[in-house]
Amino acid sequence: MFGIVRPCRHVLCKGLYADWMGHLCGLCLALRDEHGHLSRLVTNYDGLLVSVLTEAQTSAPTSRRKAGPCALRGFKGADVVESEGVRLAASVSLLLAAGKVNDHVADGDGMYARRPVAAGATRLAGRWSSAGTATAGTLGFDPTPLTAAAARQALLERVPAPRSPGSGAAPGLRELTGPTEDAVAAAFAHTGVLAGKPHNREGLEAAGRGFGRLAHLIDAVEDLADDRASGAYNPLTATGTGLTEARRHCDAAHADLRAAVDALDLPRPALTRALLVRETGNAVSRAFATAGSQATAGTHRPGHSPGHSPGHPPGDPGAPPGRRPPKRDPGGLLSLACAALTCCTCGLYRPAWDEDREGSCCERFDCSGYDCCGNCGNCCSCCSGEDGGCGCDGCGCDC
Repeated sequence: MFGIVRPCRHVLCKGLYADWMGHLCGLCLALRDEHGHLSRLVTNYDGLLVSVLTEAQTSAPTSRRKAGPCALRGFKGADVVESEGVRLAASVSLLLAAGKVNDHVADGDGMYARRPVAAGATRLAGRWSSAGTATAGTLGFDPTPLTAAAARQALLERVPAPRSPGSGAAPGLRELTGPTEDAVAAAFAHTGVLAGKPHNREGLEAAGRGFGRLAHLIDAVEDLADDRASGAYNPLTATGTGLTEARRHCDAAHADLRAAVDALDLPRPALTRALLVRETGNAVSRAFATAGSQATAGTHRPGHSPGHSPGHPPGDPGAPPGRRPPKRDPGGLLSLACAALTCCTCGLYRPAWDEDREGSCCERFDCSGYDCCGNCGNCCSCCSGEDGGCGCDGCGCDC
């Protein structure tokens, strides 16, 4: 639930990283203050993009408040975002989490197949849905696209999408990503209302559709191997879409997202561009590198370098990284404890097997082509220096 946008201090200069943490902590505290401690479980990186977008459309800095010491900040206080954008992010996070839990219960996934767990999860999802809807009402936001997304998705997954003869897999795949696109488009569009920029609505909806499509496709790519092994539903398998074609869809969605962000009226664009343009591109490369590594595992042949698939030169973003095989999730109580710690730290703590799967910082993030503020530049040495080695020199580039 931590999302596809996963920046770290090595790829954001000090100012942008502090802003990002301010939004993340602001979302967490808004959930706690309005809906109780348990609701903080729905804190996720993608949800706070709503808060970031709202701030990006305002000329004046968003209101901040002092937060008390937190273990994630080395038991230090911090200035965290306090705004309607954060409350909208909280509402969106609650509604999407409720839909996801209900979907797991309906499918009987894993522990949700047990009746006591399913009953408890259903009650919790109901509470989150009610809380998210209530908050949306105070902000003038119609949550229908979000509340209906899970039901629409379930219907599409249970009834094969109609295809005309010779139409291929693309129409079915685009139809499957539709509910996610509509939900994110609605949430993004309302940030323009909150920020007093109604003329941004069309561009925000386009950006939301591009990001929603990307999130859905990347999730499908990351889950492909596990879904094939367990026989679970996966949109790529259901539509007969291979990784090469899926990559084309992702690249097209990323291009649409970038064009939509470029067209927005954003007085403060730095963090938005860094997250919605650069980090989503990194997420695509990361997902396909992992999927390619899994697909080629155990298929080494003479003449091919281990860890790289044929047709991808070393260093290509689409090529699986050549490194030691990832550690496996041990399962059991250790896995449960690490999952709980990951939730309690908003995903900043990651167990060793998860970190190895994603690789080191420089392997996870392709910094070439952008500076640390998301603008055109060069940030190849992203792991060197206190400010990421990108030449910002303590936000000297007006981050």
